[in-house]
Amino acid sequence: MESLLATAIANLTSPAILFFVLGVLAASAKADLELPEGMGKALSIYLLLAIGFKGGVELSENAITPALIALLLAGIALSFLIPFIAFALLKFATRVQPIDAAAIAAHYGSISVVTFMAAVGFLTQQGIDYEGYMVAMLALMETPAILSGLILAAPYLRQQGKQNSRPKLRLKDSLLNGSVVLLLGSLAIGYLVGKPGLAQVDAFVKAPFYGLLCLFLLDMGLLVGRRLGEFRRVGVALVAFGLYMPLIGAALGLAVSALLNLGLGETTLLAVLCASASYIVVPAAMRLALPQAKASLYITTSLAVTFPFNVIVGIPLYFQLAMLLQGVN
Repeated sequence: MESLLATAIANLTSPAILFFVLGVLAASAKADLELPEGMGKALSIYLLLAIGFKGGVELSENAITPALIALLLAGIALSFLIPFIAFALLKFATRVQPIDAAAIAAHYGSISVVTFMAAVGFLTQQGIDYEGYMVAMLALMETPAILSGLILAAPYLRQQGKQNSRPKLRLKDSLLNGSVVLLLGSLAIGYLVGKPGLAQVDAFVKAPFYGLLCLFLLDMGLLVGRRLGEFRRVGVALVAFGLYMPLIGAALGLAVSALLNLGLGETTLLAVLCASASYIVVPAAMRLALPQAKASLYITTSLAVTFPFNVIVGIPLYFQLAMLLQGVN
């Protein structure tokens, strides 16, 4: 317990988290603070590029083994299956309509790239390394949950007489999402150039990373702070879901990590991936594929509830659970 408290305090007092909190407080107080237009997107591009490139370099140092393939397949399976658990809980514990529940559930099977970035920053601060294949896992776990959400919604669409309004989403649309393209492209480039290539851009992809992450989380804090007023729309039961569902996802990630004998950094990141909820890729997909679902429910739950919970509380908690799982003091 003391170790968990110490890690939580260290996370809460880290520059990245404090800048995130500053953004939330500034937006809540309606302060005249905002980043220049387009800067948030530019920061996102840099962070994705840096994570993908460094992951590709690390991946080039690892052989493609059956164990690695098993891990990647496990990530895909988790992304596909978690929405079914989330959907069952939503139907049991909340009053949301089934189509809304299917759309919300899809967000919790997918991942949050920004939460992953925050976890990478946390591990960096802790001096914990992780294998580059976790970046590949990040990219692979982004889209299977979208298919799960559509499967869950299909029977209710038929009941409403909407058999002919089939989802207009194609796999190509998800694969060509900008974040997926940049992650996979940077991963491939890093894999091809290896350590010699990293030496040429080391000062670009390593040194500025944490500082720019702080700036990016300030922007995310401003975004979350502007949505806090929407809590009344989602209701107490849905807010509670946004807090306990990440814990269930993290538990599944930790269990799979134990089965596959992953290291501390990889175990923490898999728990974070399973605990996070998408608020960029999946909302865009749901708007296209399930326009009947209420965006105010799924965006507020994933962005204004689960995201800050994971960034402030979840990441240090999952790290401590990973340490406990591996018997690390």
